[in-house]
Amino acid sequence: MVTYNPKDWLKLILIFHKSDTFRILLPALLIIGVVTGIISYVEQNHFHEFLPGNLTIFHQIAGFIISLVLVFRINSAYDRWWEGRKLWGSLLNNSRNLCIKLHALIPIGDLETRRQIHSLVSNYAFAVKDHLRGNKGYFEIEFSDELKKENFDNAAHKPNYIAKQLTSYILNICKKNPQTQNDYLIVSENLDDMTEICGACERIKSTPIPYSYSIFIKKIVFIYIITMPISFGLTTGYWSIPIVMIMFYAFASLELISEEIEDPFGTDDNDLPLDDISEKIKANTKEILLH
Repeated sequence: MVTYNPKDWLKLILIFHKSDTFRILLPALLIIGVVTGIISYVEQNHFHEFLPGNLTIFHQIAGFIISLVLVFRINSAYDRWWEGRKLWGSLLNNSRNLCIKLHALIPIGDLETRRQIHSLVSNYAFAVKDHLRGNKGYFEIEFSDELKKENFDNAAHKPNYIAKQLTSYILNICKKNPQTQNDYLIVSENLDDMTEICGACERIKSTPIPYSYSIFIKKIVFIYIITMPISFGLTTGYWSIPIVMIMFYAFASLELISEEIEDPFGTDDNDLPLDDISEKIKANTKEILLH
């Protein structure tokens, strides 16, 4: 995820980042400009008397309708991005709360148990991140007595396996060293929430925008842009070249941005900082349990 100062307007306007839609759309913008210039030349010199002069009315009305459709599109994509951010914020808070409760339940001198808990909790965050990204390596996982590599490799759903090991380990601790009858109930809610968070992230990952809606937006934007030179070339002449290029940049950029942020768990520049959040979970839980 790109970090930036939202108040630095001049830098944001002038900078061209690799994820900037202008850089991505530049070849298409140049093609649109050339096509618009050719159409404007032909209209001005050969078909000026045969075309009506009020063709821009259609694009004025259609532009308003397409704008509404694109606003709904990007709002839907941002909702998915923001829900993903809230879920990972909840995972961070649940991991902290779980370790705070276990810190009170586990004796201070039992460092081995505390290390095992910290390993399982921090590994769960890394496993969920790699699971959502479709990674096969799981290079950040730290194996231990309670999380053996061979068993982990054979598990079809890695986060579920770690959650199972974590739940069993905590339940055994509560059985061996009971302080109250409700020791396990104190932490069970946090354990359940961790699995709920993983399932909610999977729902976002596996449920993209409906296919028909996606192709409709692309088709209607293409038709709108490709017909603009015909109407604007007649009324504005060669000024239609920058007009059409700007309109294409605006509409196509909204669709590109929506496509990128509707799956917020990847490694694109605008995706969620899952690596940083996972490392924060590891650091925070270590501070709670081992310091």
